[in-house]
Amino acid sequence: MRRADRLFQIIQILRRSSRPVTAADIASELEVSPRTVYRDVADLIAQRVPVQGEVGFGYILDDSFDMPPLMLTPDEIEAAVLGAQWVAGRGDPALANAARDLIAKITRVVPERLRPIIINPAIGTRPAKAPPPDRIDLARTREWIRDGRKLKIDYLDQHGVPTVRVIWPIIIGFLDDTRMLAAWCELRQDFRHFRADRIAAAQFLDDRYEARPTALRQRWKRDMERRRSAREGV
Repeated sequence: MRRADRLFQIIQILRRSSRPVTAADIASELEVSPRTVYRDVADLIAQRVPVQGEVGFGYILDDSFDMPPLMLTPDEIEAAVLGAQWVAGRGDPALANAARDLIAKITRVVPERLRPIIINPAIGTRPAKAPPPDRIDLARTREWIRDGRKLKIDYLDQHGVPTVRVIWPIIIGFLDDTRMLAAWCELRQDFRHFRADRIAAAQFLDDRYEARPTALRQRWKRDMERRRSAREGV
């Protein structure tokens, strides 16, 4: 790895961490010696990059530091393009178009020497099978999730039995063969998952639910972890 790339990677490691990062941890990720990290951090500080810390404690990057957002490494470009390719093949129409637009934007703004990484990628995703058609507007559903608003849905279970539910939508899961809406169900008074292709009809209510969207999502994550632990017998 070139020294300039290594300095950039050190900044990236510090940016993504909310806690002090030791020289040993940085050295392990970059596959260099801690002595090299000490020298590189000293050089960053000399260049007025606001790194704080000391040997044995770890380093942190001041929140005020900023970098041009599209100074991407080859690995970051591949990660972004791979993710966008997956979404383009499996997302709802609005997300699929956004993913294709993202790839086009990245192609335009990266330096010329990095464009072959996008045009002739070394990695790719498996072609997606066409999922069953969604029977709910997922783009509008994402907006309702962000706003913390309720939905009223007519839902068909796996046996085709219909029920009417008022739900608090939390997150949409995009699987290879279907799309799943996680929500708090007022009927069941519990978290439930609804296949988008089994939602026969949906009303987008103006009512906001009695929780902050982020708090509800955290409750759902804890519930998922609890159920997973119960299945695995932990």
